[in-house]
Amino acid sequence: MSEQDANHRFAEEATTEPDHIARARAHALELGASPISAAVGAQCAVIAAASQALNIVEIGTGAGVSGLWLLHGSPRATLTTIDSEPEHLAVARQSFAEAKVPAARARFISGRASDVLPRMNEASYDIVLVDADPDGVIEYVEHGLRLVRAGGTVLVPRVLHGGAVADPVRRDSVTAAYRSLIQEIQASPAVIGALSIVGEGLLQLTTVATD
Repeated sequence: MSEQDANHRFAEEATTEPDHIARARAHALELGASPISAAVGAQCAVIAAASQALNIVEIGTGAGVSGLWLLHGSPRATLTTIDSEPEHLAVARQSFAEAKVPAARARFISGRASDVLPRMNEASYDIVLVDADPDGVIEYVEHGLRLVRAGGTVLVPRVLHGGAVADPVRRDSVTAAYRSLIQEIQASPAVIGALSIVGEGLLQLTTVATD
């Protein structure tokens, strides 16, 4: 095992996942959904806590794992989560209920993100997490940057696309889109960007506050 692989494995195994999120992860696996890793979830929770986030949008609900991690970091926040799969939303509702998340703290929206996001108020959210259809990642991140307030953060898990982004031979459209996010969008003077390689990768884009 390489040093990098050993570091990745250690980081994953060193992360303690709260019981209520572990139960949601089990629901996700039963559902056939692919939840973010515990290490990435913990990073999202830290960002939510550091941001003192009160309004969060999640694109791609799954079984509720990522949403619960965000609320774990900022339990006073209200989460709006969007998914086009009614079955996912139903399981996520169950996960949130089991976690005793107050109903007022979670808003579940059924629909395509491309239809829902244009109707949402710009500069109104502290965090937008993008974990939906990879084919639409550029569009969703652009919406996310519009929706967050000055100093708000857009989070993009799975941005390393299973190792494809680091492979120069891979040139498919999804891999190219993730590379563009990493290399171009985070280089914009309008954001401060950072890429974490823990787990499946996490791109963090914080908008620069202007006077």
